Amino acid sequence: MTMKTRLALLGGVLFAVLLAVTTLAVWLLRTGADVTALPQAVLGLLNDRGLPAGFAQGNGRLEATEVDVATKIPGRLLEVRVREGDRVAAGQVVAVLDTASLEAQRRQAEAEKRRAEQEREHGQAVGEQRASELDYARRELARLERLAGSGKFVAEDQLDQARTKVRTAEAALRAARIQVVATEAAIAAAQASSERIAVDIADSTLRAPRGGRVLYRLAEPGEVLGSGGKVLTLLDLTDVYLVIFLSAPAAGRVPLGGEARIVLDAAPEYVIPASVSFVAPRAQFTPKQVETQSVREQLAFRVKVQIAPDLLARYESLVKTGVPGVAYVRLNPDAPWPATLSTRLPPEPVRDAMADREPGSDPGPRSVTASKRAQGLAPDQDATSEPEPEAKSKTEPEPEPERVTIGSVTTYHREP
Repeated sequence: MTMKTRLALLGGVLFAVLLAVTTLAVWLLRTGADVTALPQAVLGLLNDRGLPAGFAQGNGRLEATEVDVATKIPGRLLEVRVREGDRVAAGQVVAVLDTASLEAQRRQAEAEKRRAEQEREHGQAVGEQRASELDYARRELARLERLAGSGKFVAEDQLDQARTKVRTAEAALRAARIQVVATEAAIAAAQASSERIAVDIADSTLRAPRGGRVLYRLAEPGEVLGSGGKVLTLLDLTDVYLVIFLSAPAAGRVPLGGEARIVLDAAPEYVIPASVSFVAPRAQFTPKQVETQSVREQLAFRVKVQIAPDLLARYESLVKTGVPGVAYVRLNPDAPWPATLSTRLPPEPVRDAMADREPGSDPGPRSVTASKRAQGLAPDQDATSEPEPEAKSKTEPEPEPERVTIGSVTTYHREP
């Protein structure tokens, strides 16, 4: 590239920039604006995209709280009763682990408890025997001491033997009582073990901790999972929000609980009301997928814009996470919302009663009719009744006319 070509390109660029600045300055002068505010006006036009003063915006994606359904104890997964996308209610059984080994352990604990109860009865019987022996030894010692005190001859060896028998009987009685206490402790331990195993068996039936929608099915029947192994991931559709990032000046003016609006890219004709539920206390680097309001700002504050749970309950079938959108936050509580951001919601979807039907319950007249229609039956016809004979088809071919020839004249005759 020659020097003349470079100079020509440079001159063209300078001329284009000068023309753009001059045109913008003339427009500002005609509209009565301050020319010195030209940089701020351009920046505001690029950042706020026409928003009036007192508002801020940021883009993000709809998110919801994710809840993992995991195993408490290791075991083999026997059954998974839901699929991805299914709606589950709080407390609904979603998966079952194999409990054969736990059932065997519980039977063993119950057998140990019965054995300990038998040992306790045996210990109580031995204690009664030792108590009787102690009573006899004491009475025998008392007789010998009485004889020795009355002046009759009693050998000292007899007295020592009687005293030894009393002490031996007392020790045997204490040992029997200790054995009874030990067996009672064994009974309590066996009972606790049985109760613990019963809890493990109950925990082998996995239930949804809260209502929501199945996002991921992470395990299949037959897999062996460890303690804490994840089976499902649920989306809590009552906790849906959009996270945006605002600059420090805007984040400092965002009030907690302040009003906000969400416009989704998939449905720009609707404006969803929301509120600010969280503002991060510390700034962070803006993620790559989020557009900042100024290329000069390197740090931003995370702001969570929450949708009301009652509104989510009305439009639950339409809620989908991961949808990109833009959130508008009102920084000044007294600033009126622009007409373009007034609340506009889609028509409420008709709730299907069949979706809330429990398994095994009466499907209702609507599903019965649909089932009969699928079987080719009339609504008033039973599946066990004989089908009506079909009517004779009207499209059967008619008989050909009879050909009659008289002389040189040929005629055709058809039977009525």
